Amino acid sequence: MLDFPRLLLLLLAPCQALARGLPSTFPHNYTGIPKGDYSPAWQNYFEVTHPLPNVTKPIARNFAGNIGVNRVGHPNNTLWFWAFEKEEGSITVGAGERENEPWLIWLNGGPGSSSLVGLMTENGPLQVTGDYSIVENEFSWNKLADAFWVDQPVGTGFSTSDAAGYVDSEDQLGQDFVGFLTNLVKVFPSLATRPFYLTGESYAGTFIPYITKAIFSTPNPPVNLRKISIGDGTIGGFALYEELSTVITLETYPEIIGFDPDVFQYFKEQEHLCGYDINLTYPQHGIIPTITDPFTTTTLFSNSEVLPRIPRKRSLSRRMISSTGSSLSTRDLDHRAVEMEERRALLKRNLIGRPNGTLDPTYGCFLWEEMTDYAQNFTFPWTVGEFDAYDIPDALFPEVPSDPSVFLNDNRTRAALHAPIKEWVEIFGNPFGNSTGEGPGTNPFGDPSVEPMAFMTELATNASERGVHIIIYEGNDDSLVAHRGLQVVIQNITFGGIQGFTRKPATPFTDDEGRFAGIVHQERNLTYALFQNAGHFVPRSVPEAAFVFLREFILGSNTTGLVDGNHVVGGEDSILAEDVMPGTTAIFYGHGTTASSLIIPSETLASWSSFLATATATAL
Repeated sequence: MLDFPRLLLLLLAPCQALARGLPSTFPHNYTGIPKGDYSPAWQNYFEVTHPLPNVTKPIARNFAGNIGVNRVGHPNNTLWFWAFEKEEGSITVGAGERENEPWLIWLNGGPGSSSLVGLMTENGPLQVTGDYSIVENEFSWNKLADAFWVDQPVGTGFSTSDAAGYVDSEDQLGQDFVGFLTNLVKVFPSLATRPFYLTGESYAGTFIPYITKAIFSTPNPPVNLRKISIGDGTIGGFALYEELSTVITLETYPEIIGFDPDVFQYFKEQEHLCGYDINLTYPQHGIIPTITDPFTTTTLFSNSEVLPRIPRKRSLSRRMISSTGSSLSTRDLDHRAVEMEERRALLKRNLIGRPNGTLDPTYGCFLWEEMTDYAQNFTFPWTVGEFDAYDIPDALFPEVPSDPSVFLNDNRTRAALHAPIKEWVEIFGNPFGNSTGEGPGTNPFGDPSVEPMAFMTELATNASERGVHIIIYEGNDDSLVAHRGLQVVIQNITFGGIQGFTRKPATPFTDDEGRFAGIVHQERNLTYALFQNAGHFVPRSVPEAAFVFLREFILGSNTTGLVDGNHVVGGEDSILAEDVMPGTTAIFYGHGTTASSLIIPSETLASWSSFLATATATAL
């Protein structure tokens, strides 16, 4: 039950935001800034010509700085970008030149996560290491296209906003982004007509559909959008990715419960009682019912043992999706509320002796939270390490750091990148302009907008009419935005006049060395891929495979996995057609770079496969 003081806090949050001092930030004008409106004259100003600290090797010509979003009454609202050329002069060519050559923008999520996290730890040309040195990334995405990493929404990373100018909705975010693009192509005119690819991951799965909707709604849009690409994205509700996907996660990594059949059956029963055991068909027949998120439900159960929902906050909200991937730890109470510690104390017993046929009185339908708590209390190596929600096989504690803040907050870096005089932080906690990170009518991140799933059918229809292709991919080792939830989203979208895919994804694709990289499937203007051995941050987990996927399926037109009548290009593998692609056979634990691995014996795996074949075929 929501207590009055907290309710009052939520209602007053917008008013308190200014009182508590949400920051006003603004771009810094460096020597040589042009006067007047944006134009190609700004190219020389934005070009990065001064040396960057710790960067010892030549890098591609690059440009950086703040560009306004054209928000009336908010002249200091800007988005900051860092762009790298594919070839010398490829970004600065004149209008109408290189019309067939692609360019892309990459967005991280959060909400409030700087895209420099992606640039410097995933798919950019410069990568930060554990000792804070900067090294070259041989699989940088700018080797395939002119690439821009953009901090957004306003106020995120090196982007700026006045205290009253933060976005109040995803629609406002989309309008700001269109304003940014309008000014960007004034500076780099060739970008207006060249094929544009909008890419990103995690909470960008919410940003990108809204930005796409804004572009579609703009008369004479400033760019020639060709494809959108979303990795491990939050297109649907949180319950889809965490709670509904828990049993599939356990089938992928039974190591989490120590290969215990009784515990698995317990979770399978809880899944059924919560209504999470959705049956997907190909094609899907009828709209899949809405999944109730237990986070938003304060009175799911009458049992007095159920602890209050609101003070807990969803695990994601303290971490902010799409951070650098530091792990979810029992030791860090900043993002694991005290209530979960109380829940954990109640869990200090085996699950298998509990009564059958009833919901657990402690966790209710918070199955993902119950699963991770079980691992951290009962299952080696998570009992001595951490449960990394973004990358299940990684139980290292502490993690090897990958922190670009030292580099980015160096005054020499700021000056070279024409960055504002503000501290760069990986995640800005108030992108929607409230001081608590939440508010009435919002999700756990303070976002008041409906999830993109609500309009994906309309968006897919408009995309097809405009020749814009949609690409959605996932890492198999991600438990926080798990692939099962994404598959439910796809099967609930009508595209090309049919609901969902007509055939189950089952076509393998490989990297340039011929190694199996995952599953790919393409139908009616929508591509789906599931990467093997990849977590939430696919370009970081499997950089070569992600690079090949970018070249072949995002920028390219590889037809592997394409349904062509009764035929699928590249064939179908019946093993890959199963609901679960087995995870890696090793769980890594230890301290930083000193890692050990837990290897599961083949006999255990065989025994589990035999059990699972029966357990998943038996109805509750």
